[in-house]
Amino acid sequence: MTTTLYVCQTCKAGEVHEDDANRPGARLHAALAAMEAPEGVQVVGVNCLSACSQGAAVALSAPGKWTYVYGRMTLDDAPDILAGAAAYAATPDGLVPWRERVVQFRKQSLARIPPFQMPLEAAE
Repeated sequence: MTTTLYVCQTCKAGEVHEDDANRPGARLHAALAAMEAPEGVQVVGVNCLSACSQGAAVALSAPGKWTYVYGRMTLDDAPDILAGAAAYAATPDGLVPWRERVVQFRKQSLARIPPFQMPLEAAE
């Protein structure tokens, strides 16, 4: 099962940029794409994760797993982002024990979204 690491390429992270390629999100995506992704992890650039006030943002998702969105990422975080993605990919449900998460993922989580299941079932 492939884990997707989505990287918001349009994140400005509070900076002013006329050139889209120079945005912090685009630079983070380029750095992550240039690194060797962990086994089972695919790095995908996207336009906007709707975390504009918390950019640069990334998200981890895989079929049948919880999805996580993280913000306030920098280029310096790239190795830890990939380490966190590897830990996520190794889980059956996306739930990495808190103490085993990389520090950035512990402190900079913006959202946790339950796995999509068909048919949709309401939480009890």
